[in-house]
Amino acid sequence: AQILEEQEKRNAAALGKKKEPVTHINKPLEENINRLQVDGFEARSITEAISILSTKGEEDDRHPEKRMKAAYAAFEAANLPRIKAENPTLRLSQLKQILNKD
Repeated sequence: AQILEEQEKRNAAALGKKKEPVTHINKPLEENINRLQVDGFEARSITEAISILSTKGEEDDRHPEKRMKAAYAAFEAANLPRIKAENPTLRLSQLKQILNKD
C-alpha cells in the first residue's frame, strides 16, 4: 500500500513539472565563424583560405618507416657490444633477439 502511494506521488510530481520547450531565445549566442579573420589575413580564393586556416606547421612525414629503421640500427650499434660482453657465448641472431626484447 505504501509503495503504491509513493509511486502515485512520484507520478503526480512528474506530471506537475512540465519541461519548457527549448527555443533559440534560451540558448547563448555563438560567434559567427564565417566572418572570422585570422590575424588580419584575407583570402580571395579557396586555396588561400585553406592555407590561412590550416593548422599544421609542416608537411606530414611520407616515410616514417625509414627513419624508424635508421633509429633501430643506431640503437643496435650502440647496445650490441654491451649485450655481447654480458653474453659472450651467444650467436649474433641470439644477441639480436635479446636486443629486440629491450
